[in-house]
Amino acid sequence: AAASQVAANPGKNNNPLYMYGGVGLGKTHLMHAIGNEILNKNPQARVVFINSERFVQEMVRALQHGQIDQFKRFYRSVDALLVDDIQFMGGKETTQEEFFHTFNALVNFNKQIVLASDRHPRELKTLEDRLRSRFQGGLVADISAPEFETRVAIMQMWAQERDVKIDHSIIDTVALRAPNNVRELEGVFNQIVAQTRFGSGAVQLPKVEDTIERFSQKRERVTLEKIIEVTADKFGFHSEEL
Repeated sequence: AAASQVAANPGKNNNPLYMYGGVGLGKTHLMHAIGNEILNKNPQARVVFINSERFVQEMVRALQHGQIDQFKRFYRSVDALLVDDIQFMGGKETTQEEFFHTFNALVNFNKQIVLASDRHPRELKTLEDRLRSRFQGGLVADISAPEFETRVAIMQMWAQERDVKIDHSIIDTVALRAPNNVRELEGVFNQIVAQTRFGSGAVQLPKVEDTIERFSQKRERVTLEKIIEVTADKFGFHSEEL
């Protein structure tokens, strides 16, 4: 809803729009959707999508070649600036200084800014306080992992798009047990589609469970021992002491 409002009236409300959430939940997808919709409504608009690492690289290159003024003019003259993975700007003081002034210039002229990160602004400790404060000045939207019903609806949509029939019990099992990360969920789903198309007969539940288990094993399992080890290391204890 926030993305739709921004795309319909860039610079008017929710400026900046700051979206945060885990990997594979659709932040980048939403940012592209916003940029494309702004261009659909106004083909003459200057819309820039960039990740923060590329922004840093371009600024370093501009400094090396004496083109920092051109760099400033370019980014301060856009109608919408969409910056992905803003957390990677942390610890880069010169870049943060420039981005701070670019941010202020765009907001003062009612130009839209959309930011995405894996964390809430207050958790970005390596960013300057004034930047974190600016990021929280608009709308901060948490993109959480989809709940069971949403995962079912997503997979039903995928099945319809791919024109494949998958039993409801299979979809329910995947929605219940597969990773919440939509990207990994799609990986499991694609495996099942392949089994449906190239296997002999309908996919059986044990086969689906094996597929889910293989995807789950790709991620490091978090154990009590691991939590103790990491926490002890963080605070300078031995695991036994903790």
